[in-house]
Amino acid sequence: MKVCRISPAEPAAQALIAELDRTMEALYPAESNHLESIAALLAPNVCFLGCYLGKTLAGCGAVKIMEDDGRYGEIKRMFVTPEHRGKGISAALMQQIEAHLQENGIPLSRLETGIHSSEARGLYEKFGYRYREPFGGYKVDPLSVFMEKPLST
Repeated sequence: MKVCRISPAEPAAQALIAELDRTMEALYPAESNHLESIAALLAPNVCFLGCYLGKTLAGCGAVKIMEDDGRYGEIKRMFVTPEHRGKGISAALMQQIEAHLQENGIPLSRLETGIHSSEARGLYEKFGYRYREPFGGYKVDPLSVFMEKPLST
């Protein structure tokens, strides 16, 4: 297993992002999906990571450094293909995301996820994330949950 920074514009990453979009669109209406575009993931404040099993891109995740509601990192685009789940990929991605934030002196990690995404919520709870009110530009949404975790920097 290898986790590294990759471009979200590369074809394998685009395919993963498209699969994630289809998954989220099947679970939530458009107004409850907060999906970052590939163009947004190319911004300089974003770190986009891929996890390879051999030559196969099996998962991805991103974090964008924000300063709209304090200084924090917002986790985005966490996804592992169904055939590769249960192999520790999401945990490896989370470890690298949190390490990136700590290396950059970011004191807090936040995220938004959906109420139907129980596996994702379980991962975040395992990593010490706690539920909170909406942050940044998010509004209260009955289909969304918001979480955060203080990081030691």
